[in-house]
Amino acid sequence: MNMCGPLELPGQYNYCIIMSTFEAILLGAIQGITEFLPVSSSGHLVLFQKILKISEPALFFDTMVHVGTLAAVFVVLWKDIRDILRRPIQPLTGYLILATLPAVIIALAGKDLIEAAFASGSFLGCAFLITAALLTVSELLSRRMGAGSAGGLKGKDDIRWPDALVVGILQGVAIIPGVSRSGATLSGALSRGLNRDFAARFSFLLSIPAILGALVLQVKDLADGGGAAAGSGIGALPIIAGTVAAAVVGFFSIRLMLKIVRERSLLGFAIYTGILGALVLMDQQISHVFF
Repeated sequence: MNMCGPLELPGQYNYCIIMSTFEAILLGAIQGITEFLPVSSSGHLVLFQKILKISEPALFFDTMVHVGTLAAVFVVLWKDIRDILRRPIQPLTGYLILATLPAVIIALAGKDLIEAAFASGSFLGCAFLITAALLTVSELLSRRMGAGSAGGLKGKDDIRWPDALVVGILQGVAIIPGVSRSGATLSGALSRGLNRDFAARFSFLLSIPAILGALVLQVKDLADGGGAAAGSGIGALPIIAGTVAAAVVGFFSIRLMLKIVRERSLLGFAIYTGILGALVLMDQQISHVFF
């Protein structure tokens, strides 16, 4: 992340701080946008690191960027979260837990394979295409079932355990870099006939335990690795800048996505991830410019 070597000249210090802060803001903004739009945050981070030749960010920076996106969820969905905190024993809480379990099981069982996929990016093109397919199929099913408006088939009081389980299994699949978590959970919710407004809110509420789980694992790694894992040469300013960028961009991304899901189609995101997946596959198989 930090492009600077040993600093010998006064002018070098300012140049290096600007570069590292710019990189931090860029990666924070990418995280904020892609965490909530159905295009895969992990896939885009891997892709941008390959394109821009940026090494993997230090663990503490990555942790703080996730804190930024988590803060955005709490701000936008505070009314929903407050209702759950006031009445923790309610069906919605159980469905959120049920939908979280498959991802936890898959993450623990396939930890080494997932880390290898992140490191190599070898499955990235196919994963983007999976996201495109999920979005396309769920959008068509949603329309066919008459759930094309915010007042569709199932709302908060109508969701049942098979609905939550399908959403949870697809969230587990989305651990693969390039398969969008928000896209997979939205696809599962829409394909089960949830109305578009509740499908979006359920998907974003599910991001809270997902992000918290990632934070817990990262904090454990930080504790095991000590200061070396935390720092890696990144100063306080880039870390703060990246965190703020992730939070601010994430806030607007959630607001935008809620509006899009309620009023528009997901097919535009399917087209984008489909084209992106095809381009990545072409590079992986033919040109080898970035992969």
